Amino acid sequence: MTADPRQRSIRSFVLRAGRTTAGQARALAELWPLYGIEFSPQPLQLDVIFGRQAPRVLEIGFGNGEHLAALAARHPDRDHLGIEVHRPGVGHLLLLAEGNGSTNVRAVCHDAVEVLEAQIPTDSIDELFVLFPDPWHKKRHHKRRLIQPQFVALAVSRLRIGGVLRLATDWENYAEQMLEVLRDNPLLRNLSPTNDWMPRPDERDPTRFEKRGARLGHGVWDLAFERTA
Repeated sequence: MTADPRQRSIRSFVLRAGRTTAGQARALAELWPLYGIEFSPQPLQLDVIFGRQAPRVLEIGFGNGEHLAALAARHPDRDHLGIEVHRPGVGHLLLLAEGNGSTNVRAVCHDAVEVLEAQIPTDSIDELFVLFPDPWHKKRHHKRRLIQPQFVALAVSRLRIGGVLRLATDWENYAEQMLEVLRDNPLLRNLSPTNDWMPRPDERDPTRFEKRGARLGHGVWDLAFERTA
């Protein structure tokens, strides 16, 4: 599936020149050969990359990697792939993976939509997370939000049948938009018993963005939709 080029002229992120610590710089230099995957236009051979067949988890926009690293440490029987455009966050994930002794983590430092289109095989992912994406809270910027019908259709095509798309945000009007977009996709079924929000998963360690939202008094809205066909 190829996104409309007009849609891709509007990106959901802004590359900021964030500070890279000495530890992150070391991780990017020394650990990238172990954990990193370079972007290329060729689909990834995930069985070869991870050296086995296992359930596959993908996190888009993993920030500093706390959630992805914790998942990988908690579930060594699953393989975990993360996509993040900000190099300091990638470096932090590599440090966490090294500290945990995890061998089931890989990272791509590139635009997530381009990685989904070119590198993630169709029907290959068992669980896909997009946690606290940039809310672009000003109305004139809503077009920059990642969770749009085209993106969801692309993400769903990479899930296996029975795979689950999990989203979370601390902006209520973005949560409502997410719910509407996911409900409108004919291949998805809401796993919420009330057909709207899911309880916050107990195993999700709070990310930096979730903690910041809590300090500001924001609520958190979780969604989980299963691919059915």
